[in-house]
Amino acid sequence: MRQQFATLPNLLSLLRLALVPVFLIQLISRHFEIAILVLALASLTDYLDGYFARKWNQVTRLGQLLDPAADRLYIFSTLVGLAIAGIIPVWLTLVIIGRDLMLAIVYPVLATHGYGPLPVHYLGKVATFSLLYAFPLLLMAEIWEAVAWLLPLAWAFALWGVGLYWWAGYVYVRQAIQVVRNDRENIPVI
Repeated sequence: MRQQFATLPNLLSLLRLALVPVFLIQLISRHFEIAILVLALASLTDYLDGYFARKWNQVTRLGQLLDPAADRLYIFSTLVGLAIAGIIPVWLTLVIIGRDLMLAIVYPVLATHGYGPLPVHYLGKVATFSLLYAFPLLLMAEIWEAVAWLLPLAWAFALWGVGLYWWAGYVYVRQAIQVVRNDRENIPVI
């Protein structure tokens, strides 16, 4: 287990997780430029952990759990911070968090049948990509007048990301239902 933990990709994921509170504090404190720098660093570690994991064949189960957890935490902290700063409407925050709450119900159901989280679906990856692009663009359009033209693009990414996020959630729930059904069908009758 120690060898699985101490890989460069996992250490980069842990760094990204450690930067979540730093990012949120900077965002809530309206230190937007610092928040953008922290977010850029986190994005770089996200890219690098995946790149090195594949290049050096260091894909681990821990890394497969850390990476989406860090993505979820950045999405959540960005939503909360942007809503508190008045940059996005509260409804957007609630719609995205609502999807994650729906999926939070699925995890214990899978666990009771002996399964961990299901693999991330490509729709979820595209949705996360869209949202993780939308938020910095929304923030940049808010603080720098010279790039205010980014606002429509930022909202396009945000709305597209929300739609895909919910679609991926639906696919994930369907997969979980199928796993549970298959599990029940394979129970021996005594």
